[in-house]
Amino acid sequence: MGAWDIGYFDNDTAADFGGRVDDAPPEKRADVLRDALAEAVNTSPQGYLDDGEVVVAAAALVAAQCPGGEPVTTAYGPKEPLPPLPADLRPLAVRALDRVAGENSEVLELWADGGAGEEWLAGVAALRAVLAAAPAE
Repeated sequence: MGAWDIGYFDNDTAADFGGRVDDAPPEKRADVLRDALAEAVNTSPQGYLDDGEVVVAAAALVAAQCPGGEPVTTAYGPKEPLPPLPADLRPLAVRALDRVAGENSEVLELWADGGAGEEWLAGVAALRAVLAAAPAE
């Protein structure tokens, strides 16, 4: 992971994901997010999860449309606006973030090894709180 800051899109993998979201037709952008979140949820807890940066970026985009969510305004995120996202992405994003912040998560290990694990986890927890508080319907 080429990281330059702690923000949700402040690494090469997440910035590339923002481009993938933009490349999808507007009606398919929610599917791109769903696929990224579901991949993390469907990874066995005993299995090693890589590309957690994508999960965090997808969750940030979902959270941005929740009450209390912050808009994604970084130049490294998607440039195109997202359509209203289905509310069922919210609990999926919570479960995906739980997986990313748990054991066998490459991105957590990388941030911990770099000395910023607690700061990174605080950002994930803030996203999770917004998503968990939002209605799922």
